[in-house]
Amino acid sequence: MNTLSEILYLVAAVLFILSIKGLSHPTSARRGNILGIIGMLLAVLVTVFKPNVLSYTGIFTAMAIGGGVGTFIALKIKMTALPQLVAGFHSLVGLAAVFVAAAAFSNPTAFGIGIPGDIHVGSLIEMSLGTAIGAITFTGSIIAFGKLQGILPGKPLSFQGQHILNLVLGIFLLGLILWLCESSSPVAFWLINITALVLGILLIIPIGGADMPVVVSMLNSYSGWAACGIGFTLENNLLVVTGALVGSSGAILSYIMCKAMNRSLFNVIFGGFGGGAAAGAAKDAGERNVKTGSAEDAAFLMKNASSVIIVPGYGMAVAQSQHSLREMADVLKKNGVKVRYAIHPVAGRMPGHMNVLLAEANVPYEDVLELDEINRDFSQTDVAFVIGANDITNPAAKTDPASPIYGMPILDVEKAKTVLFVKRSMASGYAGIENELFFRPNTMMLFGDAKKMVEDILRSMGE
Repeated sequence: MNTLSEILYLVAAVLFILSIKGLSHPTSARRGNILGIIGMLLAVLVTVFKPNVLSYTGIFTAMAIGGGVGTFIALKIKMTALPQLVAGFHSLVGLAAVFVAAAAFSNPTAFGIGIPGDIHVGSLIEMSLGTAIGAITFTGSIIAFGKLQGILPGKPLSFQGQHILNLVLGIFLLGLILWLCESSSPVAFWLINITALVLGILLIIPIGGADMPVVVSMLNSYSGWAACGIGFTLENNLLVVTGALVGSSGAILSYIMCKAMNRSLFNVIFGGFGGGAAAGAAKDAGERNVKTGSAEDAAFLMKNASSVIIVPGYGMAVAQSQHSLREMADVLKKNGVKVRYAIHPVAGRMPGHMNVLLAEANVPYEDVLELDEINRDFSQTDVAFVIGANDITNPAAKTDPASPIYGMPILDVEKAKTVLFVKRSMASGYAGIENELFFRPNTMMLFGDAKKMVEDILRSMGE
């Protein structure tokens, strides 16, 4: 039976690997999701029906509650809330690692890792690392959720000596792990949990909202390594493999995003990046000239253009205007206009957010291009149509060293002959800073709800 279980675990692990491979491209993402679902279902069934399971009442009760909550969330969640949902789920993975470690420490005999007061050193190392990373993931993800949801301020919350305090707590945490491995002391175990919970908060609160996508990705990696550590404690090979897959893929994604935002991965791990500068060097918008336009103006400019690049952002996701946007692009194409979409790696607070929305509206994959593929084309483009994007188009990232987004690669929309910017108001983006692009002479602001504005432009094109 154990041999069969290990073979089925191996099959599940292969399905997880194929799932990640499938998710790497929009055309295969659906297949990747299906493979991941099959792999997880197989893993759960094999685990539940292992011969060493003593009672199914608690297991099936927990599965019913968790499955019910998950189904409710899946049916009710909006696409715009996916980033904070991911952060919330990461917190649960971290908390699960803490609970499993606590159970193993309290009753090591049941786990075959020793007796109370005399747990195997190898198991103590695995357990302490799993619970420490899990506790950091739990509180860190809660803070990230709060910032993304707007419960906590998106601006960095920092104080003098914060990095020194984090360093001291990190060293103290390592000391506690050594103490636990040497003594199996319950005091050391619970101090590890308390210290890690506090460290998780302190690592994330000084990070600004503009950098939160990288944080969520890194917390994803943390949750994987926490699961991997607990997998060793449980002697569950699949949990070890799955945790390592999640941990490594999350770390790679974080690295890619750091490159996209010109950030340091070292600073992500130790917290407090992207938040050192004040956001407010810009003048009051009321003192500067802003050119506004109407749907009719936008329709005229785009119908008479030879090329249009659409830049979707979080505002498009909020308004759910991707379907109207595709209809507008179809009309332009019928008029001989070359239409493409430019995607920033962190548009919408989450990698792939805009790609998913555009795929939902059946936008051809070949029309959707990443920053590196399309940035050079803006200077030869007649119209850049920016719909709800803000920080990822802000020229301050290249011109203002005092800006918190300074150094972050942006979409060079300001190089287009005309920039049409759809936005509800002059409010700042998620980074909390004013967008210099609003005041450029080639920019025309189109104020209003993104979906209604696109529908009005469509109507004007028809007329």
